[in-house]
Amino acid sequence: MKTISPRITCATVAIVLVVMAAMAAAKQKSGTVAETVYVPAYSSIFHGDREREFDLAVTLSVRNTDMKKPITVYRIDYYNGAGKPVHTYLAGDRTVGPLAAAQFVVRESDERGGSGACFIVKWRGAAGVNRPLVESVMIGTGGQQGVSFTSRGVTIR
Repeated sequence: MKTISPRITCATVAIVLVVMAAMAAAKQKSGTVAETVYVPAYSSIFHGDREREFDLAVTLSVRNTDMKKPITVYRIDYYNGAGKPVHTYLAGDRTVGPLAAAQFVVRESDERGGSGACFIVKWRGAAGVNRPLVESVMIGTGGQQGVSFTSRGVTIR
């Protein structure tokens, strides 16, 4: 048998590595999952040949898709089109129960976000919990015109 040092054999190193991998897997199963979600939001869009702005109300919706386990949303920040923070909607734990939803609203009159706004949503839950559905819903009306559409969030690092 080939030795690495007088007391440690290759077999010993292999056993230690297997045990460490098993411990890491067990920790991940019994631990928590946490993610950050980027959600596009449009508090205004442009229309017409003269690129006139059309203001929109934005609803951020965080929907727990798990039927048994709650999730915790612990931070929601709103950024403008230049990437500058505009508002913190949540800076503390808010539990969202199984199949429940939490909503946060940007008023139509709030023009700080613009057409390139976004939300950064941070959440966590028990290992194995389903990821939430995080999306923004934009709606606006003016005269005889109405606009509505949605944007889905994507997980980022």
